[in-house]
Amino acid sequence: MERNRQLVSSGSPLEPQIGFSRAVRQGNHVVVAGTAPIADDGSTVGPDDVYAQTVRCLDIAEQALNAAGASLDDVMRTRMMLTDVTRWKEAARAHGERFASVQPACTFVEVSRFIDPAWLVEVECDAILPESPASGAGRA
Repeated sequence: MERNRQLVSSGSPLEPQIGFSRAVRQGNHVVVAGTAPIADDGSTVGPDDVYAQTVRCLDIAEQALNAAGASLDDVMRTRMMLTDVTRWKEAARAHGERFASVQPACTFVEVSRFIDPAWLVEVECDAILPESPASGAGRA
């Protein structure tokens, strides 16, 4: 049996160090790893700004989904991890801007900290692509 697995990298220096991919697609499932608010130059986006950091996390996650052949419309679940859950509305604003019409299952959790203490939020998401008619889905 062929294991058709696609790995997506965001170019993060942590990926080879830790041994992970930004996203993995197998079949019609795509999962995006915890995504931090890292700018292209390696700095943290929006110091002390949960909204700006969440926007950046969602940008990175969306790029990974696209590279795996998915989109935000395919997202079924998101996980919003915050170092201060009392600031959830700031993250929710960014989430709502991206997912108002999609409305994936969403969980907000508080964590004690991230690898970089400047990170206030990380985002994970899981997507399922529609099955193609050729796959036999829906046949009796």
